[in-house]
Amino acid sequence: MTRFGYTLMTEQAGPKELVRYAAEAERRGFEFEVCSDHYFPWLDSMGHSPYAWSVLGAVAQVTERVELMTYVTCPILRYHPVVVAQKAATLGVLSDGRFVLGLGAGENLNEHVIGERWPAVGERHDMLEEALIIIRDLLDGERVTWEGDHFRVDSAKLWDLPERAVEIGVAVSGAQSVSRFAPLADHLITTMPDAEVLRDWRAERADAGLPAGRAVGQVPVCWDPDADAALERAHETFRWSGLGWAVNADLPTTEAFESATTYVRPDDVAESIPCGPDLDAIVEAVAPFWEAGFTDIALVQVGGDHQDDFLATAAEPLLEKLRAAAPKD
Repeated sequence: MTRFGYTLMTEQAGPKELVRYAAEAERRGFEFEVCSDHYFPWLDSMGHSPYAWSVLGAVAQVTERVELMTYVTCPILRYHPVVVAQKAATLGVLSDGRFVLGLGAGENLNEHVIGERWPAVGERHDMLEEALIIIRDLLDGERVTWEGDHFRVDSAKLWDLPERAVEIGVAVSGAQSVSRFAPLADHLITTMPDAEVLRDWRAERADAGLPAGRAVGQVPVCWDPDADAALERAHETFRWSGLGWAVNADLPTTEAFESATTYVRPDDVAESIPCGPDLDAIVEAVAPFWEAGFTDIALVQVGGDHQDDFLATAAEPLLEKLRAAAPKD
């Protein structure tokens, strides 16, 4: 059965608000919650970027049922892999085993702050592969010493581990990243409903003698009783989402994203984000993910000041429609 999640988008709300939204999203029936892990918002108009791990620690204490996941954390520059492993293990304990560590190769926007150069994509993937091995071994309770091309670890060990090892999801975008990372993680993460990527993932997992794992996608929506207001808000704060991953990964600042989206029109945004009160339109936008075979789909409600209305008014009837339309097996 397809599971539906709610996105705690740190770029568009402050930490206290995110914790409150998390509790309400659980109450309204979402099955999991994913949290972005950024240092910057995409655009200045989004206005926020609190520390995801502090938010998730608090969320773990105000929720009881929902699974929690980073979507996604970059363990190659701003965070060293051993620190990511420690954070993940601690959240696993705090959440009583409800945490999944989502990892990816990151964006320049969030990593440039440490003053290091931004590596090309091939090098980032090399770094992510090393980081995955280190993190996995630590989460499995091993004492790790490592000297690779990118990271060094000296006799690291995690002292507080959850009863069941934290599972890992990894963000992939194509055949090369799938073949490289499928054997190293448990679950696939991607923001595009690409059936071929998912087929390749499952084939790589099967060849390695591993279970297929879950496939976790994400869909932006902009629910609002006023369709025009919804479109205006989506254009103001989410027009960056249509640039594509190759662009989004490399731009270094919010000013760069402002410049890159100068000519993105509201009509362009409307083609990719359902805007307004029509719940059936949202179901139609989500359907390609379950048609491609995704098991878990997280919704992003666009607009930091519009979460309360969405959760109070639209969430439950929308979840009912989604579950009625999605595959049952």
